[in-house]
Amino acid sequence: MFRTTSLIAGLVLSVVAGSNHAHAAQPNPSCTDRDSAVTHLARKYQEKPVALGLASNGSVIEVLTNDGGATWSIIVTMPDGTACMIASGEYWQPVLPVQAGSRI
Repeated sequence: MFRTTSLIAGLVLSVVAGSNHAHAAQPNPSCTDRDSAVTHLARKYQEKPVALGLASNGSVIEVLTNDGGATWSIIVTMPDGTACMIASGEYWQPVLPVQAGSRI
């Protein structure tokens, strides 16, 4: 499980880092304090954090999903505690690590 979580966190960080400029340019992102964001996602969608990682700019990226994987969310929390929703969707699927040189 640890390897799967690490892989997911690495992939999320890669996607977020690669798209950081696109999200920064969006007007009116969905932002609040982290506690409010996590509480809202827990109450409305029964989501809880399943993976996280520290980005090079000091922000924390978190993936949240519910037990069945029916919904998922990705939030980024800045060092000042402000958390912004950067992606959400349905049908979260954990994956096993892929060995180097293996076909996907």
